[in-house]
Amino acid sequence: MNDAALPPPHLQPRRSLFLTVVPPIILPVFLSAGDGTVVATALPAIAASFGEVELLSWIIVANLIAGTVAAPAYGRLADLFGRKPMMIVALLVFMAASVVCALSPNFWWLLGGRVLQGLGGGGLMTLAQALIGELVPPRERGSYQGYLSANIVAGTTVGPVAGGFITQVWGWHAVFLCYLPLGLLAILLVLRLPPTAKRTGRASFDLTGMVLLTSFIVPLLIAVTQLQRLSVDMLPRLGLLLVVAAVVLVVLIRQQRRASSPLLPLPLLREPSFWRADLMGACSGASLVAMMTFLPIYFQVVTGASPAETGLLLIPLTGAVSSGAVVTGWLISRTGRTAIFPSVGLMVTGVSLIGLALWGPSLSRGALSWVLAIGGLCQGTSMITAQITAQAVGGTRHLGAAAASVQLSRSLGSAFGAAAAGAVLFGLLSAMDQETATLFLDMVKRGPSVLASLPPQRQALVQAEIGDAFRGVFLLVACFSGTIVFAASTLPLRRL
Repeated sequence: MNDAALPPPHLQPRRSLFLTVVPPIILPVFLSAGDGTVVATALPAIAASFGEVELLSWIIVANLIAGTVAAPAYGRLADLFGRKPMMIVALLVFMAASVVCALSPNFWWLLGGRVLQGLGGGGLMTLAQALIGELVPPRERGSYQGYLSANIVAGTTVGPVAGGFITQVWGWHAVFLCYLPLGLLAILLVLRLPPTAKRTGRASFDLTGMVLLTSFIVPLLIAVTQLQRLSVDMLPRLGLLLVVAAVVLVVLIRQQRRASSPLLPLPLLREPSFWRADLMGACSGASLVAMMTFLPIYFQVVTGASPAETGLLLIPLTGAVSSGAVVTGWLISRTGRTAIFPSVGLMVTGVSLIGLALWGPSLSRGALSWVLAIGGLCQGTSMITAQITAQAVGGTRHLGAAAASVQLSRSLGSAFGAAAAGAVLFGLLSAMDQETATLFLDMVKRGPSVLASLPPQRQALVQAEIGDAFRGVFLLVACFSGTIVFAASTLPLRRL
């Protein structure tokens, strides 16, 4: 089977190419990036409507699982039928799911809508990456990936603010209804894209591989999300989930080797540059999500910041990550070099995290924000390099699969990073003081305001113990940074 001839958008002037490619992909990526954080702020209102407090986290987890499973499927389908048509399909699924969520009469309808929304949202990020790979020349992709990375961070940052405002003014149903005009605008913009390549001849989709991949990811992510509340009683169930995931993974690999049209690009995964790109993507997601998940608690409990002050203190980190991605993309486009930026950048990030582990609780809020900004600026070098490297190795034939592979790695890494950070915090706190560990879990569920109900002396002790436990989190994230340094510094593909 031969690829259809590609349209020549890369022959357009640089400004014209920017206006052709960027607007249609920015909005779908913004929707995908902001979805989880927007909905997270509406969870208390949803709990007030439906109850089911003990199951509330599944509104986020089920969406994450569905999106993780969907990413490789969209990558494969995009290689078969074209990236532009599949982006429109993903947006339509996302919008239909938003209607289901908004009109849900009970918790289970809402949960089903969130699964469907994940199946749509899982394609938005992957297909945006693949569209850049197809429509933009390799040497120019760095700049465009930088814009995309900055947009991802912007969506993640704006999400909680927008979600909280919409929920407070119009109620949680309106959170999902707001996706409809944005989704419609995104479809109109995508329709303006030039036609994209699709495979000619007989197309086939690996349905068996899709079922096996789902059967692997579901128990794996359930096990990973339970790491945060690890206890002796949970070990048998956790072990069973991991054994099931391992067995299914073995079966999946054997099936993919025999499949005529495999879902996963196994030959690419054996390429040294490709698996290193996936490793960078996983560790980048793990480190960023671990920090963004637990830093608000650190600021409010350890430094005594208010919720509003916490939002302001996080801006240097998120802004620096976005700036780092944009600058790295520009440098890659100008120099053609890739590996050098995360090799050096993540070394600086690792040093800053070790500094936080040693002296974090004694730093002022301003100094803490500066350290996070420096680390975030360098952190922004990693994800963009991973995506560009994977697309370069995959080539035109496997652009969708390459983009999906990095996105899948990032999703799994993000889930693992948040869970591992929670497990480290809870484990260290349990070793110090079981009562503080229980209180910390309550803070994760209900917010740091729980601390205000304690006597002043007890508050000071809890603050000190949680501050000490966060040293372990900073060291864990430093290990993620060190892994990225290893992957980038040993990357065979160092120039485009």
